[in-house]
Amino acid sequence: MNFSIEVPGEAAPLSIQTLYHTLTAASSTDPQQIKSGTQQLQNWEKQPGYYSSLQTIFIDTSLPLQVRYLCIILLKNGIDKYWRKAALNAIKKDEKDQIRARSIESGTREPDARLALQNALMVAKIVRYEYPLDWPDAISSIVGNLRLAYQPNRNPLELTRALLILLAVIKELSTARIQRTRASLQEAALEVLQVLGRIYVDKVQIWTDFFRQGGDEGGAIDSIEQSLLALRVLRRLLIAGWDFPNRSAEVEHIWILLFTHFKDMLSLAVDGSSSLHGHVRLLVEKHLRQIAKLHRNVAKDHPAGFALLPGSIQLVAAYWDLITRFGETFGSQNLAISDNRSATDQDADDQQVPIMEYLSLKGLLLLRACVKMVFNPAQSFKYQQAQDKEEKARSRELIKRDLLTEDYAQTMMQTLVTRFFVFRPRDLRDWEEQPEEWERREEGEDDVWEFSIRSCAEKLFLELMLNYKAQLVQPLLSVFGTAATPENTNIFLKDSIYGAIGLGASVLEDKVDFNSFLNGTLAHEVQVRQPGYKILRRRIAIVLGQWLPVKDGLNRPLVYQIFQHMLDKQDPTNDLVVRITAGRQLKNVILPFEFTMEGFSPYCATILGHLMSLIEDVELSETKLALLNTLITLVQSVEEGITPFVDQIISFLPPLWDQAGEEFLMKQSILGILSSVISAMKGNSRQYHSLIIPLIDSSVNVNSDTRIYLLEDAMDLWVAMLLQTPTTGVGDVVPLVPHLFPLLEVGSDTLRRALEITEAYIYLAPSQMLASINMFLPPLVNLLQTAKREATGLVLNIVELTIRSALKLGGNNALTRLLSNLLQCNFLQTVLTGLQDAQQAHDSTGPNSSKTWLDVLVETDYFCIISRIALASHDLFLEALRAARPTEQVDVTMKWLLPEWFRHMDNISHPEKKKLNCLALTALLQTGQPWIMEHLQDLMAIWTETALELYAEEGSKEDDWLIYNDPDALRSEYETAEHEGQRKLLMVDPIHRLDLKDFIREHLQYAIHASGGNEAFQAEWVANVDRDVLQEFSKLGIL
Repeated sequence: MNFSIEVPGEAAPLSIQTLYHTLTAASSTDPQQIKSGTQQLQNWEKQPGYYSSLQTIFIDTSLPLQVRYLCIILLKNGIDKYWRKAALNAIKKDEKDQIRARSIESGTREPDARLALQNALMVAKIVRYEYPLDWPDAISSIVGNLRLAYQPNRNPLELTRALLILLAVIKELSTARIQRTRASLQEAALEVLQVLGRIYVDKVQIWTDFFRQGGDEGGAIDSIEQSLLALRVLRRLLIAGWDFPNRSAEVEHIWILLFTHFKDMLSLAVDGSSSLHGHVRLLVEKHLRQIAKLHRNVAKDHPAGFALLPGSIQLVAAYWDLITRFGETFGSQNLAISDNRSATDQDADDQQVPIMEYLSLKGLLLLRACVKMVFNPAQSFKYQQAQDKEEKARSRELIKRDLLTEDYAQTMMQTLVTRFFVFRPRDLRDWEEQPEEWERREEGEDDVWEFSIRSCAEKLFLELMLNYKAQLVQPLLSVFGTAATPENTNIFLKDSIYGAIGLGASVLEDKVDFNSFLNGTLAHEVQVRQPGYKILRRRIAIVLGQWLPVKDGLNRPLVYQIFQHMLDKQDPTNDLVVRITAGRQLKNVILPFEFTMEGFSPYCATILGHLMSLIEDVELSETKLALLNTLITLVQSVEEGITPFVDQIISFLPPLWDQAGEEFLMKQSILGILSSVISAMKGNSRQYHSLIIPLIDSSVNVNSDTRIYLLEDAMDLWVAMLLQTPTTGVGDVVPLVPHLFPLLEVGSDTLRRALEITEAYIYLAPSQMLASINMFLPPLVNLLQTAKREATGLVLNIVELTIRSALKLGGNNALTRLLSNLLQCNFLQTVLTGLQDAQQAHDSTGPNSSKTWLDVLVETDYFCIISRIALASHDLFLEALRAARPTEQVDVTMKWLLPEWFRHMDNISHPEKKKLNCLALTALLQTGQPWIMEHLQDLMAIWTETALELYAEEGSKEDDWLIYNDPDALRSEYETAEHEGQRKLLMVDPIHRLDLKDFIREHLQYAIHASGGNEAFQAEWVANVDRDVLQEFSKLGIL
């Protein structure tokens, strides 16, 4: 083994020779050499000259291929890491210049295709980083290299490599998001187009002449490969190089030329394919695919430009002719499943879609783009300059007048329904051989229409129906009236027509007597057990799922019977595809507002049993998830009506949970079902705590591997369980409390749920939560500084709730212990700091004025917390102030706190919070301190304002409407433990127990007595009160 590999990496000097030996070791098959060589290469990464040395070895074509391949990979990856100027250990400028100077020429002369590709990608990365600022002539250099390679008598390989470099660069720049880079590309686009267009045209001419006249076969093969590369570059260049391609004469010229080539190549590939060698035919088809992609991309990215480019209307018409031609052989004509596979019926796993199908799909996408240009221009057009608006209007008018005529739209609708809505032999074969996979593929996702010709045809049909209602509804209904009879046994035609009626439900809802169709035709056909009728059963399930959400007054009991029938696996016609489709569509049937448990009840047990049996039968995870979502919807829709079937559901879930294994999406759905069941069962759900609590425990435990996947859904289940826990079941849920505290430290989407659970536990088990106060108070304090306003409000509400619970359980002794905890974790200090910041901001004026960081709603919550303490005991309140501000006298604290408190009273709109603060400020009169007596005018003002709100409510001036005198008034029929905790706290809350006027009168009398009697009180304090304030207060009749 070479010495430079055996010694520590830092000791080996960097030189071309040592680098070559290290690369040889790293690319060998010996694990030890690979390890030591890789380590040495990593040690050299940050050394100057390393990457230029890699390039030196790479461009030496006499060296072994594996060594050179490793060189270019390391160089390409190093550019990603160290080329940016701001990167740590960035490559120096002189080394960059050296790499850049050799990259284009070496790539042009590279004999190996794989290495040439990697070099081209490397050049593209450099251009992405340096063009246009640090390498302003990058495009010009690459184009100059392309011109040189195109000269006569040059090695044909040089042109291929030069085109490959240009392709990689244009592809990289076209995806750049920086406007400067895109603008620079557009400035250079014309120069590139002129050279590239000439190469493309010449090369196409060479190989097409060969096909007509014969000649140099090798040269023709080189030419067809080079024209394909040039076309790939052209496609990207025309999209990214011009925002308005219709304004460029050069683009118009190449656009017309490509249309001509498209027609010629299509004739050659389709009509003359038998005379072409397989490889050559594939290359011709690739040309067609590239041109079709260009047509679609221009229509999508530059809609006005597409419409205004010469020949575009004829182009779309040519695509429609191709689509019509392809449609003649698209669908199946009989129910027999043949093993013969035609060119339009290859397996789904074939490497490429047949060329006619591919081009037909692009044609349908092109037609969709044209429809959107006319009827949804806001989604298609980007620019709104004067010229842009004019072009937009002109393009819309052109397409609508010359292409999308009413007759043309009707022809398209008829062709789509009769030709492309039908099943192909491949569909029938896959239905039988891979039913679940086929059903999942047919169900598809939102973007499946871009890759499936039938799905795209359905999208186009729907858009035509929406925009040509007056012209298309009647022809469709005429065909529907003829086909929708029990006597018509053409299964494929019926499936197509029913599919169209289902897709157009929103358009046809007032045009079709769907109830008659349901009662007279569908109810009969769903019972037929003849060959092929399973196709209709599947379609009936889909159509019902499409119509029930949009049509009122349908015969729902009959619909439920139909679904009950289609979910029954005892009927042989209900194969797996039919049952899965019915299971999916059942969700749409039970979601609408018209759904009632009364109408569904007779079928609920059977449908539920069939649905759960189906979930057990299917194997694909995606299908199980879809059916579980239907089950969740079913449970949520029937609400309490699910009670008789809960045992059946619950017993079904544990095996499904075990079967799910690491399919966490399925486990999430199971947790969702349990949440729905718990909510529907209300207090009766306690019997399932033994199943639910271990699931929650394993999903939220910080040491659980599944926590990252199941936490959110487990917390939803936890909340649902707490909300429905009866008073007798509190002990069941308390063991989960320790898992709650770590969740309060997580700044994530689950924080709100964690705070809601904390609040619920304070109502459910206040003594246990107070015993654990030191576990959850510190993270709550941290949240005050970091959480958003909504979370901060929940935190402060929890603290206030804790104070109320402590007072209820242990009075002032419990409050004393709680205050010690609040001081220990700096909670009270944080509250006072925030309030003082607000006071200073409010008192600042002029150029030195400042803004407070304290939100007005948060400030209200701060004052509510200190109000709870002051109202419970003014002595404890003052002691807490002294402890929170040990370096500040209480008198000093109150001098800034009270003015801010009184000022903020005008910002409190919530009646209960306003009364709470009013009671607390009034309670401070018991201190007899001058700092509160000096605010007698402020006190009288808030007494008057608050009393007028409380006693004027509901026309009564005698009673405080916030007083709850009847303990049973708040009791609910379905009272849970949390509701009971809330009710008990409300009944002892001073807000709902103390009459405001009586409280003011009592404390005012105390102040008068403490001042030495009424005369002294009047002379010392009342004399300073504004006459109007005193007059308004007197009207309350308190004194």
